[in-house]
Amino acid sequence: MNAQPILVTGATGKSGRRIVARLRLLGIPVRAASRTGEHPFDWTDPGTWDAALDGVRALYLVQLNGSRLVRPFLDSAARHGVRRVVLASGRGLDDPDHITDTDGIRAAALDSEAAVRDSGLDWTISRPGWFAQTFTEGVYAAAVRAGELRLPAGDGAASFVDADDVAAVAVAALTEQGHAGATYELSGPQAVTLTEVAATLTRATGRTVRYVPLSTREYIAELVEQGLPVTDAEAFATLAESLRRGKDAHLSDGVQRALGRPPRTFAEAIHGARPATT
Repeated sequence: MNAQPILVTGATGKSGRRIVARLRLLGIPVRAASRTGEHPFDWTDPGTWDAALDGVRALYLVQLNGSRLVRPFLDSAARHGVRRVVLASGRGLDDPDHITDTDGIRAAALDSEAAVRDSGLDWTISRPGWFAQTFTEGVYAAAVRAGELRLPAGDGAASFVDADDVAAVAVAALTEQGHAGATYELSGPQAVTLTEVAATLTRATGRTVRYVPLSTREYIAELVEQGLPVTDAEAFATLAESLRRGKDAHLSDGVQRALGRPPRTFAEAIHGARPATT
């Protein structure tokens, strides 16, 4: 077993913590890095970069949205002898109409992907769509607990991907041969509407969850009334708008290509029907 650790940035996030757990289950040394986790790491503090990279053989890279720090970080990684990188990116980057982007997040993410491809390292790019776990441990979890998903998403659908599938793909790319130079777009096996999401959550949690479609104006007004700044409320509305327009309804073959099996369904992700290491 190689004693050099794998660096996982964003190690407390939905994909990061799952990747850390899988690597440790495999007996692989891991350096779990984040601003508040086991190993201090802060994108905005380059003084934390060297300690994070020292002795590392491979890294899972969760970029800071809207920043262009991946390129200098990879330069440092190469100097430290890192040989392999897996970048967490996102679906829709090739579509300028995918989501309204007033903060330069799309342009920065494309720059990060270009930096990875130019790095000289063995690279893999992971492009997941919406995580199924958005409803159980993410931005909409509180709404699910309250019993109502109140969103301006109309009857739009998305092919939500299991965060454990995302982690499994990353671990394969970090530890196996055959993934260098691959860009994996990740989705679930079918698109589901928010009405179907609510029904699945009802069955999984034992509490009634219903979807209440709102207009964008109603949604923003509700968030502002709850104390959110208008700009943040508008940003959340923009996310829901991509659902309404079905921008993530298409299916991607990344899980099948990377793991040799189909992706798990939304219901399987929510019910937790998944082994720990595949």
